[in-house]
Amino acid sequence: MRILTWNINSLRLRLASLERLVAELAPDIVCLQETKVPDALFPAQAAAALSLPHVAYCGMKSYNGVAIFSRLPLRTCPGMPDWCGRDDRRHLAVVFAAPSGPVTLHDFYVPAGGDIPDPDVNAKYAHKLAFVEEATRHFVDNPPSRSILVGDLNIAPLEHDVWSHKQLLGVVSHTPPEVERMQAWLHTGFTDAMRHFVPDHEKLYTWWSYRNRDWHVANRGRRLDHVWVTPDLVPRLRRLTIHKAARDWPAPSDHVPVMIELDI
Repeated sequence: MRILTWNINSLRLRLASLERLVAELAPDIVCLQETKVPDALFPAQAAAALSLPHVAYCGMKSYNGVAIFSRLPLRTCPGMPDWCGRDDRRHLAVVFAAPSGPVTLHDFYVPAGGDIPDPDVNAKYAHKLAFVEEATRHFVDNPPSRSILVGDLNIAPLEHDVWSHKQLLGVVSHTPPEVERMQAWLHTGFTDAMRHFVPDHEKLYTWWSYRNRDWHVANRGRRLDHVWVTPDLVPRLRRLTIHKAARDWPAPSDHVPVMIELDI
């Protein structure tokens, strides 16, 4: 089972890139973030072209939005929170059938948080902290099992998840308040599946700013995209793919796709 996550940064703009990605990596499930398309205009016809006919999505015009394309039938989980009471389309939860039993899959797009790491003067940063706190409470109250959580979580938690731990400690995405909250969320019942394959002391990035034209040379990356699994799925992890080649495609997203392979 191959499950891929990608902040596509506009589904309609990068639909051709999505088709190329599916052709190259052959995922069974694709989870997207920042689709930036309202539900009424969602390109559902793309599912047939991708040979991923089962689709779940929630979106809005110009901002946010998440979607899941799947080879396997999906059913949406009812009763998920309206995070921070904003209805800003940042989460989908579905269940799919696997040979070993049902698996719950969460697709998250966490708020970026703006530029100033002070919740008293930056409402976007305050929203980000509150969002992660609410997600943590949800999973404390609803302990996960046979679950996978993926998405653009917009936090690079570890020292080697950023190009310079020292220089980015005061930069939103790597500040201590964000990292502490993310770790509390992770510890509600998940394991960091990417670091299962790549030791903590090795650099690991999934995002490179548009500001760095020669991103290969600068390599000032951050790991903002994540895959978590519950401990009952850890023994089934088989492979991690970070598809850096996509960063050089025409009109690229600043995020690259991440794919996890499990024997389930």
